Amino acid sequence: MKISEIKNHLSALDQIAFELPDGSLVPSHFHVTEVGQVSKHFIDCGGTVRTEEVANFQLWEANDYDHRLHPEKLVHIIELSERILGLKDLEIEVEYQGATIGKYGLDFNGTNFLLTTKQTACLAMDKCGIPAEKPKVKLSEVQTAGACTPGGGCC
Repeated sequence: MKISEIKNHLSALDQIAFELPDGSLVPSHFHVTEVGQVSKHFIDCGGTVRTEEVANFQLWEANDYDHRLHPEKLVHIIELSERILGLKDLEIEVEYQGATIGKYGLDFNGTNFLLTTKQTACLAMDKCGIPAEKPKVKLSEVQTAGACTPGGGCC
């Protein structure tokens, strides 16, 4: 989800809820402690120089049970980040504390913002010798034209 999309969704909501991949909700007393832009400049294992930019939201929960982040407040924080930091309309990555800081993608199901899992990957499979995954074949679908069959006399 991009910045423009979250702002659009927030404008139609009365409350904000974030749902973790296991279906549980981030406690309703969470805060968005950071909105920013993260740039990554790196070399992949095949030697290609790459850059990535994402908008970053950090969710945090404390023992402050009396305050809730309202949609208009989050829109204000995002717009402040756009104006002061020059935050672009980028894909959003969400950080949330589990056993360690987890990084999630973001989606929306019409009610809740969904923290989606992210996976690592080799970006240079063609250069570092990773074999292509073998196609999975069902034996029942293998063509048997010309093959022996019971009572066919070929054995």
